[in-house]
Amino acid sequence: MRKTILNFTAIAAITSIVFVACQDSAASEEKSVAMTKREMIKRGAYLVNTIGCDDCHSPKRMGPNGPEIIPELRLSGYPSDRPITKTNTDVVKKGWMLLSEDLTTAIGSWGQSFAANLTSDATGTGNWKEEQFIKAIREGKYKGLDNTRPLLSPMPWFVYKNLTEDDLKSIFAFLKTTKPVKNVVPAPRPFIQL
Repeated sequence: MRKTILNFTAIAAITSIVFVACQDSAASEEKSVAMTKREMIKRGAYLVNTIGCDDCHSPKRMGPNGPEIIPELRLSGYPSDRPITKTNTDVVKKGWMLLSEDLTTAIGSWGQSFAANLTSDATGTGNWKEEQFIKAIREGKYKGLDNTRPLLSPMPWFVYKNLTEDDLKSIFAFLKTTKPVKNVVPAPRPFIQL
């Protein structure tokens, strides 16, 4: 009888600890912080600068230290005036992915994708609503619209979807303040066209 009481006590204690831990985890998972518009933009700039948005969405030129962002084209995606060159896709057929030297286009088993224009221009995110941006990142939907194609590799939306609601709203607020760059990025090309 004493062994049964000890087992019951141990199970009750463990259950209580797990219950409290789960409550704490859920409560701290996403606490919205009241921020001013200026604070949101500042946070959004910080996030864009640290999570790698420029890596793919900003055209670059070679400088003394390697690829350097072209400031006037920052976050404007693959330049529409750049020719799309013919690529030897033999290595892709062997399971590899190819990237352009400035990382604004990628070729893989899905075909060829081009980094989107994220600037505040109408050819970028200028006409987007905040809800669209959040849906694009949370669900991997092109332009954040239902019944559209998925976002293509190498866009790591499946990682960025873990950002908090405040983080995503802050990134969007920052993107709305960027210099508008008119740039209609080419449509993706299926592998059979390469």
